[in-house]
Amino acid sequence: MMKMDRQKMKVKICLVGEGAVGKTCLIRRFIQDQFDDRYISTLGAKVSKKEIKLDGPNGGSDIDMTIWDIMGEKGFRELLKEAYFHGAQGVLAVCDVTRKQTLEDLGEWVAAVVKVTGNVPIQFLANKADLKDEMDVTEADIRRTAEAHHAPYLFTSAKTGQNVEDAFAKLAKMIASRPS
Repeated sequence: MMKMDRQKMKVKICLVGEGAVGKTCLIRRFIQDQFDDRYISTLGAKVSKKEIKLDGPNGGSDIDMTIWDIMGEKGFRELLKEAYFHGAQGVLAVCDVTRKQTLEDLGEWVAAVVKVTGNVPIQFLANKADLKDEMDVTEADIRRTAEAHHAPYLFTSAKTGQNVEDAFAKLAKMIASRPS
């Protein structure tokens, strides 16, 4: 029996979205499996790393992820976007389900990325899904936005961990399965 070699990949992914949608919390949950609800706005960009293993028919891949977290304030988007988005191979576009405006603003974020990177895999995350009583974004809303960008979506909660691991793994799979 022939042993298949695992493919090694380094990928840069960016999280985009307005301030306080939970980008930093999602990263912290994914990397350290922790949640902290004190809000500290990210200044500039913060970079984290994690390796994930994907199993596949040809032995699978070890994906070395560099995860970029950008501050959500619009003025900084213009300032940082070239450097921040440059070389990104995938995007997690995050909205806060309790603030519909954060979903509507994702169109601009995605457009800003695509301008720099071209068409890379994007996944939409409707975060704070644990706040069911305060939900202002319906599944139809997020589906409509995601479909407009031919992208999948997930409801996530950095607080409970719901779909967080999945979100990063799915994006990694989308990146790994692209023809090089």
